[in-house]
Amino acid sequence: MITAQDTGRERRSDQQQWTLMWREDGGLMPSRPVPDSALLAADSWLVDEGRVRALDHHHRRFAAACAEATGDSPARIESFWRDVAAALPRTGRWFPRVELAGPEPARLYLRIRPAPPRTANVAVCLTEEFDPRIHPRRKGPDLSLLAHLRHRAAQRGAQELMLTTPSGLVLEGTTANVLWWEDDVLCLPQPDLPLLAGVTSALIQERAAELGVRTEHRRCPVQELDGREVWLVNALHGIRPVTAWLGRPLRAGPALRAASWQSWLDSCADVLMPTNGVHR
Repeated sequence: MITAQDTGRERRSDQQQWTLMWREDGGLMPSRPVPDSALLAADSWLVDEGRVRALDHHHRRFAAACAEATGDSPARIESFWRDVAAALPRTGRWFPRVELAGPEPARLYLRIRPAPPRTANVAVCLTEEFDPRIHPRRKGPDLSLLAHLRHRAAQRGAQELMLTTPSGLVLEGTTANVLWWEDDVLCLPQPDLPLLAGVTSALIQERAAELGVRTEHRRCPVQELDGREVWLVNALHGIRPVTAWLGRPLRAGPALRAASWQSWLDSCADVLMPTNGVHR
């Protein structure tokens, strides 16, 4: 039986990570990690001193991904999720990941990982290649491929790589959604494009609606980002303005709005519900 207190005691250093496999008759049990190549669905979020942003959004996205991948029942995922919430560390900075992994029968896992350092901005690599993902709308199956692309970008001095359509339309980064400003309009790629539904992006759009900021979905060729304020957004880093484009002669626009929006985003984190220390 694993509790949030247990995970805290097991942590010997900030670099330690561990994996728990879930069983309906026993809850979360220590397990060996599964390779990313076996993932059918996954989701991850930042836990910072017991505070999490939009955990319910991650819950819904993961449940939908599991249903799509294997037809997993909402009741089973709900039971797993309750155990996950109880097992999350309440101190420290972590980037846990829930996983559905095959082969059949597919099993559910929780991987507790230290959170990488958060960066305030990002350099993005642009290539002539287009999006190679097999399941762009479901997080998990393409993680190994995306990690390979990100490694290639790092060899060129970038932290991210921009995914595009064969005709050169902007899609997203390997780990982040893309938003950009055209004058006072906050823009996003058209939803009919092969995109992962981002939790942080959804929060930003909700905030824009509250503030009366106009948002538009557009089919944007990469070259039209020249000189604009462009954000890469995800659960780990929040909002990162693009400060350098590598691989093509694009200029990074000044980040006039990113800092104030990041301050608001930081305020959105909620305290995890306390656990009674008992975890079935």
